[in-house]
Amino acid sequence: MELTIDQPFDLGASLESGQAHRWKKADDWYQGVVRKEFIQIRQKGQMVEFSSGPSPEATAAAMLRDYFRFDDDIDAIYSDINRDDRVAAMVVKYPGLRILRTEPWECLVAFICSANNNIARIHQLMERMSDEFGIPLALNGQTRHTFPSPADLAKAGEGELRRLGLGFRAPYVFGASQAVLEGSLDLAELVQLPYPEAKTALMEIKGIGSKIADCIAIFSLDKLEAFPIDVWIRRALAEWYFPDQKVPPDRVLLEWAQEHFGRYGGYAQQYLFHGQRLRKKAD
Repeated sequence: MELTIDQPFDLGASLESGQAHRWKKADDWYQGVVRKEFIQIRQKGQMVEFSSGPSPEATAAAMLRDYFRFDDDIDAIYSDINRDDRVAAMVVKYPGLRILRTEPWECLVAFICSANNNIARIHQLMERMSDEFGIPLALNGQTRHTFPSPADLAKAGEGELRRLGLGFRAPYVFGASQAVLEGSLDLAELVQLPYPEAKTALMEIKGIGSKIADCIAIFSLDKLEAFPIDVWIRRALAEWYFPDQKVPPDRVLLEWAQEHFGRYGGYAQQYLFHGQRLRKKAD
């Protein structure tokens, strides 16, 4: 099936910018499992071609439009964040990089797993949990697995999560699964809450600090003002906004960034993150 895109969109940049952790690339095709759908997808200019299952492709098409946030007014977002010259330069360099709307539970676990970790290793841990505890899905002769539910991971227990390589993160993932099951963490409710309240609720879960909470908030809870500060963003802000001086602590950087970048700070952050990370890889 094909989707015609009438706005800036770069599939590869969006999928490979550290937001989602279950996509694999073979030639010009990406394959992943999104909201219990096995997706194989590629981009040709302003057209996206995909196959999916088990739902009808028309159902998957609507889901993908939501996942890629084609409901965002991207022109208004660009107009807002382009007030900053550095971000504007990144938008020119990486046009069509989009924030994704990932599934909150999967996003939460992925970013708990991001603590003291790299992107490739996060991918590996997410895939191991899915292969071990998820439901198999077949498409075009290939098999992938859904991401396990909170009940699945709670039943598995901390020991099994450690066996899969989660290490010190295992009790945090196990604890989060229990919190969701018990109702003390209601991820659907957090989508409706204002950003500060949603972030506070996330940080009540052991293993979720400010940066991880902001990643979950922007990539799955529709909080586009969230501004995660990780090692790449810290470097970007230090080099491009605070040169030749001692870099302020993260708390101060966050306050400055949210004031400076405003309501679409998460989009600005993603462009700075992507640009800094690719620049360092090229170096």
